[in-house]
Amino acid sequence: MTQTAAIWLVILAAFAAANLPFLNERWLLLGPPVARGGKPFAMRLLELLLLYFIVGALALLIEKRAGQIAPQGWEFYAVTGALFLTLAFPGFVYRYLVRRRGRAMPEEEV
Repeated sequence: MTQTAAIWLVILAAFAAANLPFLNERWLLLGPPVARGGKPFAMRLLELLLLYFIVGALALLIEKRAGQIAPQGWEFYAVTGALFLTLAFPGFVYRYLVRRRGRAMPEEEV
């Protein structure tokens, strides 16, 4: 795998993982569906944090396979965490802004 392909693989995995907690009602897409009210926001954030570390492990594995692993400071994790949250924005908007608005409109018309 070329370095460019590896970088795009990590970016696409991060985008999919960042939106996963907001697009389903199961824990990590594998567990049973959460009760009638849906997953609470805190559970979604915990899942988002766990997926951040899983994608980071994937990136570390790819970097190790490509050669020597570069040492990283706290700045690296702050930037990648902010990027991961930015990638989660479409899923957040869909879950909390678009779907809620779509449900409320028919009730308002009645």
